[in-house]
Order: sequence, then structure tokens, then C-alpha cells
Amino acid sequence: GMLSMLSRAKPAVGGDLPHTDKRKKKGRKIPKLEELLSQRDFTGAITVLEFKRHVGEQEEDTNLWIGYCAFHLGDYKRALEEYENLRAAGFKAPKSRLQNRLLFHLAHKFNDEKKLMNFHQNLQDITEDQLSLASIHYMRSHYQEAIDIYKRILLDNRSYLALNVYVALCYYKLDYYDVSQEVLAVYLQQIPDSTIALNLKACNHFRLYNGKAAEAELKSLMDNASSSFEFAKELIRHNLVVFRGGEGALQVLPPLVDVIPEARLNLVIYYLRQDDVQEAYNLIKDLEPTTPQEYILKGVVSAALGQEMGSRDHMKIAQQFFQLVGGSASECDTIPGRQCMASCFFLLKQFDDVLIYLNSFKSYFYNDDIFNFNYAQAKAATGNTSEGEEVFLLIQSEKMKNDYIYLSWLARCYIMNKKPRLAWELYLKMETSGESFSLLQLIANDCYKMGQFYYSAKAFDVLERLDPNPEYWEGKRGACVGIFQMILAGREPKETLREVLHLLRSTGNTQVEYIIRIMKKWAKENRVPV
Repeated sequence: GMLSMLSRAKPAVGGDLPHTDKRKKKGRKIPKLEELLSQRDFTGAITVLEFKRHVGEQEEDTNLWIGYCAFHLGDYKRALEEYENLRAAGFKAPKSRLQNRLLFHLAHKFNDEKKLMNFHQNLQDITEDQLSLASIHYMRSHYQEAIDIYKRILLDNRSYLALNVYVALCYYKLDYYDVSQEVLAVYLQQIPDSTIALNLKACNHFRLYNGKAAEAELKSLMDNASSSFEFAKELIRHNLVVFRGGEGALQVLPPLVDVIPEARLNLVIYYLRQDDVQEAYNLIKDLEPTTPQEYILKGVVSAALGQEMGSRDHMKIAQQFFQLVGGSASECDTIPGRQCMASCFFLLKQFDDVLIYLNSFKSYFYNDDIFNFNYAQAKAATGNTSEGEEVFLLIQSEKMKNDYIYLSWLARCYIMNKKPRLAWELYLKMETSGESFSLLQLIANDCYKMGQFYYSAKAFDVLERLDPNPEYWEGKRGACVGIFQMILAGREPKETLREVLHLLRSTGNTQVEYIIRIMKKWAKENRVPV
């Protein structure tokens, strides 16, 4: 599951800030804009600014500050409108560094690369501008570049403690959870009740240990009075679903889909785990992917839908998404990036290439069922069936072990590894269905090719009873003659002949009498009881 860190698409409604109550006392003067901004009461500030605009006390910067507050409240559309109005009114270039930084961020929000580059060029080597640049790097998944800027600023300004949280966030995003934890500890020593920091600590615990450990970390956050603001509650509710392996997903996540970006992605993951591919697809089909996680998830959903519907188009789209992430400069050396390349080659059926990528991160997935499932298939597909068999047998998940793909590949490995009886036992354990019929065909044909005629004959016999197709009779006849030849050559016990005759008698084909006569004649001459 994906954990929500900080990002937020729109502000949560409700949760008045405590200092707004003071204003309600009769006779108080309107609070100063500076006070409201320093308290980060952007709702209050916008109210004051709009009042000023309404009564005509408008100062030159009123629109700028309304844009600034709208931006911080997550109302990016309104922020952009204010700035567009200013531009129309003759502000050709950004008037101030602050305005340039805000426009830089808005250009990112609205995917306007051209404007983004223009405002980027106006940034200077001053702390505020550099912090602004670092946050854009972070939002564009350029985590290493963001870390470099934060570290440079921290060298000169040890007192900027909060930057440690940003550095820790970047390390978390790069999958360096232990490093993230170390950097975070520096900040938590000074500010032990920070919502963002404690939430990140819980996320690190989830990655390093398990959901239980993560939940214990969140407990301290939930008991904490300072975290009563609404967004923290949503964040905690969201992350508890992830820590508990999807428990409560359908109750908690849908209302958060437009509030916490990860909520939509986690709901998609939940539907995939429930094998509800169509619901997963409906949720993600209109999402324009921007982060690697979103591309990967769109790829996984397309592949699942392609398999379910037998649609080559969806498979092709999935393969392209995987290739895009795995081939990108920022992801090609990360584990998810390599998993993408493995998936891409898997869909292209280039299993030698699949193995190159899987081997490169195999040590990170010790005892992981999904990894082993893919690894075993790739091993078997490249002809290494003995290792394929070993890895298939490591898989613990009952659901996976009952999957036809698992059963058919394991049967194939058993047959190639000269253990046809084990393949036959896999069939015997199955309920009668289209899948068991397919497995019978695999056993009948693969055993025949490998000269394992006894189990081939048994499989063709059942097939012939289920479907009087002349091909099944021909297969059974060939396998029975094959066993007879092996008995003659002393490579099969003579007693098997009795069962061969039994198999042959259960057919409606007229050729059978001639074959039975020859076998019985030989049995009589060699004193073999039939």
C-alpha cells in the first residue's frame, strides 16, 4: 500500500482554527493581515482581504495576498485566477520574489512546462528561492536533487530544524527507510509532538518492520492533543488502513479519494487484491499519471484487465507503462524501476531478460510469494525446471497454490524433472472443471513428449472418457504401445501390462482388439498374468 505523507489535493472542510474565536468578541478591531499570516490563518486572512476589497480599501498587493492565501489553502485554481487577473492588468513580470515563487509552483500544479522554466530562471541563490526549488524537485520525484539543496542550506543554517523532516521524507521516497529514520530522530528530539514527523516515523516503521509496529507509532500521535486538526485525523485514518493490510478500506478510503492523493491509489490496490479488476480500472482510468507509483499502478491494472479480458491492447499499454518507468533516469536503478523492467519483459515473454532484472534485487524479496511466483515461472520458461520447481514449492499462499497458472507450471516442471506421478497427483486433487481438463491435456501431451507413457496413457484415458475426440484415442493408443515397448525392453515392470489392457478396453474404437490380441499373446508366452 502507498502511505500518505504530506501531499493534499484540497483542504478538509471544518476544524476552525482556535484563534478565530477571539474575533467573535464584541468590539474587537479587525485583526491585522500580518498577524493572521504569521499564525498561518489563511482563511481569516482571505476574509480580511476580501472585506478590504469590498469596501474599497484595496491596496496594490491585495490581489497578490489573496492569491497567496488561496494557494496555501490548496485552492490552486483560484490562486491562478488572481495572478492571471494581475497579468491582464499589466503586471508583465513577477513583481517580487515571493510572487515568482508562487507562480513557479502554480506552473507545476497546472503542468505548464514553458512557464515553469521561465519562473525557474528567475530564481536566485537565496534560501527562500532554493527551498521553493527543492519542493518542486520533491513534487516531481527528483528526490536526490531536493536532498542536495536541503543539505546545502542546513550546512549554513543548523537552526532550520524542519529541513531535517524534508530530507527524511526524500530518503523515505528513495526507499532508504533506515537513513530516513536517523535524520528524523534529530528533529523529533527537539519537537517530539510534530504530526508530520510522527506520521513519517510510523511510515518508516511500516516499511522496516510491520503494520503492528507502525500502528504503535501512530497511537502516540492519536493520543496527542496538538494533532486535533482535521487533516491529521484523515491522514491517520488513511494510514491505519494501510498498516492493517487494507482492513476497513471500503469505509475509510472512498471519502478521502479527492483529499489524500494516495487514497485513490490504495483503493485501487484494495480492489486488485479482491480480484475486482473492473472496479480498480474505473477508479484509475481517468487519472493522468505523474508519479512513478501512478504509472506502475496503471500498468498493473491494465495487465490484470488484459489477462481477464484476453485483450492484447491492454497488455500492450501495460508493457509501455512499465517500460516508461523502468527506463526513466530517476527510476532505472530503484527496485520498483527494475520490477517494472522485469514486468515489461515478462509481458514480452523475454524470460532471459526477466531473470537478469529479478536476480538484481532477489535478495530483497526473501520468502516473498509474489516474487517467487514470477521468478519460478521465468526459471521454468528458460528451461531451468529443477530450480523452477524448488522456487514454486517455497510459495505459502493457498490462493496462489490453487491458481491454474501455478498448477500448470508446477506440473510442467514435475514432468520435465522426471516426476510425472507428482504432476498426476496435482490433477487428482483438483475439482472437475475446465481448468482440470486443461491440466489433463498438459500432462497427457508433455508426458508423451518426455517418454513417460504410463501417466500419458492415464491422462489420455480420462480425456477420452470426457470427450470422445479421436485424437485422444490416438494419444492413448500411442502411449499404451509405448509402455508395451518399455516392458519388452525391461524398462517397465511386466505387471504394468494388466493396467495397460484395462485402459485399452475402456475405448469404443474397433482397432483396439488387434492391439489387445498381440499383447495377450506376448503375456501368455512370457507367463505374465493379465
